Amino acid sequence: MTRSRAAAILATWALGASVGFAPESGKAQAAASAPARAEAARLMNELMTGAGPIGGPFQLTDQDGRLAGPAQWRGKVVVLYFGYTTCPDACPTDLMGIAAAIRALGADGDDVQPVFVTLDPLRDTPPVLAAYVRSFGPRFVALGGTEQEIRRVALSYKVFYEKVPRPGSDFYMIDHTSFTYVLDTEGRYAGYFPPGTSGERIAEQLRALLPGVGAGSR
Repeated sequence: MTRSRAAAILATWALGASVGFAPESGKAQAAASAPARAEAARLMNELMTGAGPIGGPFQLTDQDGRLAGPAQWRGKVVVLYFGYTTCPDACPTDLMGIAAAIRALGADGDDVQPVFVTLDPLRDTPPVLAAYVRSFGPRFVALGGTEQEIRRVALSYKVFYEKVPRPGSDFYMIDHTSFTYVLDTEGRYAGYFPPGTSGERIAEQLRALLPGVGAGSR
């Protein structure tokens, strides 16, 4: 598929896009500072308007301790999601949607690589990540790294996130934007799905990007 064809298809996704901020609780949302809210709004505006580059090459550490990134998945459509394993609702809902999309694609699902990037590398160790993504399907790759590495990759995709500590304890949650990103078979950013997109809808749009399928040869 040509880049112009992919762009035409993906342009339709944004029409249904909504703000994708996932505060984990009312108290957490109220605790967000004005600068944090301004930063979240800036990043989401850049994502939705396409202002500036989005994504790019990166390498993080997968659940098996190996370096992995878009270069390893050339030839496949990558579905990329940023979250954390103790996320109570947004993350599991969207990851289940991705898993459902891959099932709906049948044999074509082999050409899709689902990837989960943790925003909580301190708690989400490789064993924790491995157990978490296994619950969504055997094809999922989970990526972690240092806090600096994670932030660099997250910001390149216009992901906003911040820790929200629980008063009187060491426990914290993470407020974060919850878009599902798509990379084409060359590893280039191709578009995003808003939070809560159904597996059926994701499958419908991914099918047009799969090798051969969008060109009508499969």
